[in-house]
Amino acid sequence: MPAPRLQRQLFLVYKDATRFHLAARLNVSASCFSPIPCQLQYQHGDQLMPRHRHDASYLALVLSGRYEEAGDRGRFQVGAGDIVVHGAFEAHLNRYISASSLILNIPLHTWQEPEAPLMQLADPDSAARLAERDPRAAAAYVLANMRAATLPMANWPDQLAAALAQDPHLRLQSWARQRGLADATVSRGFYKVFGISPSAYRAQLRGRLAWRQIVAGAQCLPDIAIDCGFADQSHMTRTVAAVTGRSPGAWRNQVK
Repeated sequence: MPAPRLQRQLFLVYKDATRFHLAARLNVSASCFSPIPCQLQYQHGDQLMPRHRHDASYLALVLSGRYEEAGDRGRFQVGAGDIVVHGAFEAHLNRYISASSLILNIPLHTWQEPEAPLMQLADPDSAARLAERDPRAAAAYVLANMRAATLPMANWPDQLAAALAQDPHLRLQSWARQRGLADATVSRGFYKVFGISPSAYRAQLRGRLAWRQIVAGAQCLPDIAIDCGFADQSHMTRTVAAVTGRSPGAWRNQVK
């Protein structure tokens, strides 16, 4: 267990549900970002934290308890020692399963994003004790010692999420027919797991993929729109603004 003084510093976060980025549908209005939780996050069991997104990268190291996360990197059931990787502007929901869960949230440098979505740490308590004294040292310790975790076998909603992440041009009807699934079944089943329709999930993934290419600064914006599966640049502009809160032009100007 974490040090007693660290336990006394627990914060209940996300008390105001209006701050969640509820993304059941892609409404191209200004994005609402949830703050990265305070250093230690305590959650009671039998709770659902609706789909939301953060505008910065961070790691969620589970110190105790179990919960399920379903988001832009897939769905995982995690427990003590597991680390869920979150990139900037990624969205996810959380289902808290056990009586309580304790999570150490570790901010990363701007836009830093380990490739593997799920990692493991052999000694999470050491990271918690180090975080009490020096959060930066704790982040360095976790990044140096975490190892990629074995991903669980996936059901078809998980397979669809992975396919959408790999191919922004994926046609949902074709994917469903290849597996003998009705369109309505796919829509309902995916929403039940991820809290968002597969078409909106795909659109938001496209928006974030476009943002990453925009800030890389190499391609022109019309080419990025095509590569990311948008019908035209105006569609990309609206989606990137909805996902990140800023237009592609504003992002490109920032990185020039």
